[in-house]
Amino acid sequence: MSRTTGAFYVMGGILGLLVTAVAPTQVLHPGDEGNRMLVGSAAAVALLLGISLLGWGPRMPHWLHHVYVVLATVLVTIAVHSFPNTVAAITLASFYVFVACDAALFFAWTQAAAHIALCMALCLWVLPTRAGLPWWSGLIPAGITFGVGVVVGILTRMASEADIDTLTGLLNRRGFDRALNAALEQADRSDQALALVLVDLDRFQKVNDHLGHRAGDAVLQKVADTWAALLGPDQRLARYGGDVFAALLPNTTEQAAILLTEELRAAVSTGCSAGVTSWQPGESASLLVSRADVGLYRAKQAGRNRTVLESGHRTPLAVELREAIDNGSLDVHYQPIVSLSDGGEKAVGVEALLRWSSSAQPDVTTEGLIRVAEEYDLIADLDELVLRRACADAAQLQETFAALELTLNVNVSGLELAESGYADKVATILETTGWPAEQLVLEVTETELAAESDTAIANLHTLRDRGVRIAIDDFGTGYSSLSRLATLPSDIIKVDQSFVAAIRSDSPAPPLLGVIAALSKSLDLQVIAEGVETEHQAAVLTELGFALAQGYHYSDSHPVAELIGDMNSGRLGGLSTRALGDPAADENGWVPL
Repeated sequence: MSRTTGAFYVMGGILGLLVTAVAPTQVLHPGDEGNRMLVGSAAAVALLLGISLLGWGPRMPHWLHHVYVVLATVLVTIAVHSFPNTVAAITLASFYVFVACDAALFFAWTQAAAHIALCMALCLWVLPTRAGLPWWSGLIPAGITFGVGVVVGILTRMASEADIDTLTGLLNRRGFDRALNAALEQADRSDQALALVLVDLDRFQKVNDHLGHRAGDAVLQKVADTWAALLGPDQRLARYGGDVFAALLPNTTEQAAILLTEELRAAVSTGCSAGVTSWQPGESASLLVSRADVGLYRAKQAGRNRTVLESGHRTPLAVELREAIDNGSLDVHYQPIVSLSDGGEKAVGVEALLRWSSSAQPDVTTEGLIRVAEEYDLIADLDELVLRRACADAAQLQETFAALELTLNVNVSGLELAESGYADKVATILETTGWPAEQLVLEVTETELAAESDTAIANLHTLRDRGVRIAIDDFGTGYSSLSRLATLPSDIIKVDQSFVAAIRSDSPAPPLLGVIAALSKSLDLQVIAEGVETEHQAAVLTELGFALAQGYHYSDSHPVAELIGDMNSGRLGGLSTRALGDPAADENGWVPL
């Protein structure tokens, strides 16, 4: 609004000064001498006001723009009344159209109609006041002003409907993105707080499936009406997509946003999960939305029907992690994956495991570290660093022991997998490190896949087409795990260690382990049992038909240099170097250097 109104002012001022300078004085009737200096002054004032709007308009309150529009109408009237040339005066009356367009673009119909009516009234009055012009001389410019204003108003409102969700009457995703960008500009200029909330209706698909889409639409409309009534006039609510709503809260702190979110959730009978975050100076709209989406994801993973804050304020741990990524000071260790068919003595692969000691939070777990990376938009850099380091270390390992054909298992964040260019990023890393795609296994946590998009699934297909294998990590702990096996592009499932921990010498093996083994065989999927810590567990898994396993029973994780040293010396936990597949090992497992 400020830019458009300012542009109209500047254009009017420049044209007014130009006409004042070049139009000759033409007095056709006595009393029509006019005042060229007054008209030039009005044009100069318009130019200065336009410049002020372009520079400071966005910081002005909304009501002040009405003053600018009225003032523009008055300046045009002064120019038409005072110009010492009748033809030029009639020409200057066309400037009323600028006012009508501006009002129709940005004001409500009632307010725009008032401004257009004022323009028409002054036009009909001022032209006949000039000597020699009849009373009807203002009809044409006034009519054009009215027509242009109405048409612009109608077209503007038709265009704005593209930003409106037809079902709920709220902003749609496109409209919300526009509002968010405008709010970020305002927050940046005024140094105000800005909070964002994403709310998802829990298990809404069941409403559509069991009661029909009409019932689902009624629920969405009811929720939209209820929440819209609870928000303030400067707060924007949108249907962001499907059953996800977004609330934009200017000048709102994180704690105030949480309280409002809890009020919204309490106002409807439908269970809701919500993610809350706040904007920090310099952050983009996409980063803000992605952080709120992480909060929503965590709320759903934690059991749904709750609010989770993903703070925009970077914690000391996040700052330290950022520095560690930039400096490359993170460690990657490797734990062997063994073949149970060989009695657990032959390693067929290694899993890359992130290791880092934080001085800000020494007790942080790897899971906590990943969560911090996801919260503060560090996960892409962290994933790339680990994958690149792991591929380079594996290439070094294979170069040292040429007969090795170990697979390399590396974890990938579900958020990173949802990025459209992820498959190409993996391909680039493989090319630069020289690690074969056929020997790479990317592990994705099954619970993360529950919330993944079509982009993530497409990335999985692309990676598999290029030779990379996909493993579903922590299998059995997610939502509807079995139903997803038929549709997810995967090659390996890794049974969560909680199932293995349930294997005890004083009780039968958990029945689900036998089901998983049979199911994987029927689907032609490899199975890896995680968390094997005792010989009894290994024996039970072998009896059930599991082919692969990993855990402390076989070996702890090692840095690559220590791994190579242990292999050279014939020591690797309970594994011999010969068991790692090196034909050069003698009967004692030693390898000549």
